Amino acid sequence: MDSRDIHVLAEASVPSPRVKPAPQTSAIRTQFSYSPSDDGTDENLLILLHGLGDTNVPFARLGRSLKLPQTATLALRAPDLVPFLYEQAFQWYPSFDQLGDLIERPDPSPSLNLLKNVLNHLTGECGWPPHRIHLFGFAQGGSVAAEACLQWWRRELELSSQSRMTDKKTPVLPLGSLVTISGPLLSYPTLSKLCETPVLVFRRPRELKNGALDAFRKGFSRVKDVERAGEGMPRASLRDEWQPILEFWSEVLGWRPGDGLYEVTTGTST
Repeated sequence: MDSRDIHVLAEASVPSPRVKPAPQTSAIRTQFSYSPSDDGTDENLLILLHGLGDTNVPFARLGRSLKLPQTATLALRAPDLVPFLYEQAFQWYPSFDQLGDLIERPDPSPSLNLLKNVLNHLTGECGWPPHRIHLFGFAQGGSVAAEACLQWWRRELELSSQSRMTDKKTPVLPLGSLVTISGPLLSYPTLSKLCETPVLVFRRPRELKNGALDAFRKGFSRVKDVERAGEGMPRASLRDEWQPILEFWSEVLGWRPGDGLYEVTTGTST
């Protein structure tokens, strides 16, 4: 290879700090568990949302056990207690009527407002770029995470549209990725432009039928569907269940080179 075709590029400047400040309890109006990255570089943030009747505690343990490189974790607790239960069991939106029957068309608005404020705090005071924030949710948590991605995207489209009127075009910034485990969308999206957040939908054989996957494809431009036998969350003992999720993260998580590193490329410099 001709040495004239090899180019050494200095590390690109990165506006966000290598170590991010921890979220503040005054800004997040629910209980949460935050853990910085084990390797000392907070390049990605994985937000974990539990399912109906759970808390943030087991999902905080899950986030830490994953040990994703350069990835901090934030496990949020749903804001409302599940009625009729005498234990610490929480829900992201009202799920049962006064008779204890499941509500067919729930309203997630309060939780979406909560997540909007959380994301504003993370991208503002904490310095996280939107494309480095990744969401993971189970069941109810997956549904809320998916709706939060679309809510963020709609706001970005609106801000970009407003900026064009002032000749100061604002780029549209999607969130980094979404993994929803058995959590369907609660709406059927209608967007002027599909959300560019990559999505992995993990489901069991009897789940997300009757157009549920179509709803994701109406809202997101990149949707990967993974079906596995069994029930509930992917089991740590079964590699086949976690493998597609880990492969998906390997494609979407960011990576920050170490100090003083350079990138070697081939081709003609411009």
